[in-house]
Amino acid sequence: MSANEPPLWKALGPGLVWAGTAIGVSHLVQSTRAGAGYGFALMLVVIAANAFKYPAYETGPRYAAATGTSLLEGYRRRGTWALWLFLALTISTMFTVVAAVTFVAAGMASALVTDAIPTWGWSAILLLTACGMLASGRFQVLERFMTGMMLLLTVSTVASVALAIPSTDFSRIPWWPPVPPMEQSHMLFLAALVGWMPSALDTAVWHSLWGLEKQRDQGVPLTPRSAKLDFDIGYIGTAVLACLFVFLGASVLYGQVDEMPASSVAFAKMLVDAYTSSLGEWARPIILVAAFSTMLSTTVAVTDGFPRALEGAVAELRGERSEGRTWVYWVSLALCALVAQAICVWFLGQLKALVDLATALTGLTAPMFAILNLMTILGDEVPVERRPSPAYVAAHVAGIVFLFLMAGLYLFAMFGMSS
Repeated sequence: MSANEPPLWKALGPGLVWAGTAIGVSHLVQSTRAGAGYGFALMLVVIAANAFKYPAYETGPRYAAATGTSLLEGYRRRGTWALWLFLALTISTMFTVVAAVTFVAAGMASALVTDAIPTWGWSAILLLTACGMLASGRFQVLERFMTGMMLLLTVSTVASVALAIPSTDFSRIPWWPPVPPMEQSHMLFLAALVGWMPSALDTAVWHSLWGLEKQRDQGVPLTPRSAKLDFDIGYIGTAVLACLFVFLGASVLYGQVDEMPASSVAFAKMLVDAYTSSLGEWARPIILVAAFSTMLSTTVAVTDGFPRALEGAVAELRGERSEGRTWVYWVSLALCALVAQAICVWFLGQLKALVDLATALTGLTAPMFAILNLMTILGDEVPVERRPSPAYVAAHVAGIVFLFLMAGLYLFAMFGMSS
């Protein structure tokens, strides 16, 4: 280890915050739905999505550590068109993404605390809580909060799976997906599952911004080795947890639920029932706290990530570099919270529709982000020794092809099969 390499415990942070962003709707909702509806059949799809998308996500910490700037600076170097494209893609998804994670968190809060407050009331409370936490302006607050929540959920999930294995009847749970011709609903769900697995692809930009923020806030050097190690721990952890949620959905819920509940409160209760059937009734409050904390941390992370990215993009368009919160961040934060709250009110009792809309939009924009990231990491400003190898570039290209196939699958199922 070189003299400027920080110890592991200091280097960890941005990757865990990123993991907290990822481990939310894609895991608690979509992965559980995959297991409940298809058994173990979509486990390979979840693994493939994580594997194919890895290079595009890893570009964030790789670029930040190699150049000392965020991916947004890399986009600007490709041309202002790249920044405008980033802004358009971000604005097209941010409101539904924040609304979806807040809606699920509101259901968890209602099941944990009281259902006397309506779901839209809880969503408002949670968004205000997130905005208040972010008003502190320090990355360390976000980092510590997310780390604690991830540890709590990981321990409870691993324990649930370990206790569920002995009672699981593997012979009754399918291992292969429905063979063609697949129904439209199957294809739409598959595209939505992949679209947000493990997270939205624009979070690669967030990771690069969080890494630089940690360096400024805490004085921890952002080196290529520490950045990759931090990211890999978070990324591999999210992939493993996604598979565990598929397993829980299959072992506990397969054949017992016809479809996902329409309300977020009903879904929260169904999810907690799945855990307690493995761990026992004594674990109900612990699981509720873990699930709610996870969704709250995701709500906080996405509520910060979108305004932070918009602020950085606007600064780059002005030829500046954002190193602190500006009016763009605060206006974006307020607007994001207000519109997300309006969507939560509009979609009351329509959790499945809101989640599928958010994940599908994310999947449709993912190929563009992946292409931008590949162009950026191959830029002249990246030192030759820090650029990806030919094999890595090939893996990145394979990921782009995979993302286009999934986006095409969604569009075909939505419009081609409906015509």
